[in-house]
Amino acid sequence: MNNVLAILQKELRTFFVSPIAYVVLTVFLIISGYFFYNIVSIFVERSMMAMMQSQQFGGPPPAMDVPSLVTRNFFGVISTVILFMLPMITMATFADEKRRGTIELLLTSPITNVQIILGKFLAALSFFFVMLLPTIVYYGFVFAYSSPRMTLGPVLSGYLGLLLLGGALISLGIFISTLTENQIVAASITFGAFLILWVIDLSARGGGTVVQEIVSYLSILNHFEDFSKGVIDTASLVVYGSFIFLGLFLTYRSIESLRWRQ
Repeated sequence: MNNVLAILQKELRTFFVSPIAYVVLTVFLIISGYFFYNIVSIFVERSMMAMMQSQQFGGPPPAMDVPSLVTRNFFGVISTVILFMLPMITMATFADEKRRGTIELLLTSPITNVQIILGKFLAALSFFFVMLLPTIVYYGFVFAYSSPRMTLGPVLSGYLGLLLLGGALISLGIFISTLTENQIVAASITFGAFLILWVIDLSARGGGTVVQEIVSYLSILNHFEDFSKGVIDTASLVVYGSFIFLGLFLTYRSIESLRWRQ
């Protein structure tokens, strides 16, 4: 456990020393803030228009739960945005070690492959958590001014879903990073893999065939919708856990092959 913590601390220091980390944080917060503001504006405007129409034509105003609509749509947008941002986080995990030649020192040190992989995975996941942390401020404003009062359940489940989705994507990105020593190549391949997952998810939605239903069940993006609605499904937890395990297992096999080459 001490070895995992040591690698975790080293990787976090590497993240925050690199200017790429601050660029990723800044761009993510600008994009997320822009979409949150626009989503809130759209649903507040729709709610006001509905109330004005009900007053003009008579009858009770239509029920519109603006906080829930904002929460669901914002998490849906963020789940797509991270497909573009996470490759920047995972691209250097192993590729940079190979480029600098420090991978040999790492593999010959008295640290197991599992400890190396877990340390780097937890570091990337921790940095992703730091990315999400400032967005809580957005919901502070919604909670303060919403009527009816916003419930915390969908917000907490939404962030849990983002962490699980991020963990699944990070595990895949770390595996791809072991395949090359060029960070740009690793980022490009990772983005391509994420894009394929996104396209598969879009093509599987609304399908009635058995194949489409199977793909829809296995889609990690499709399972995020339940979390954005405030529903924590056991099947979704199993899918995310299995995807994370698969990504880390592939990383282990790739690192094992590198160790045998030393």
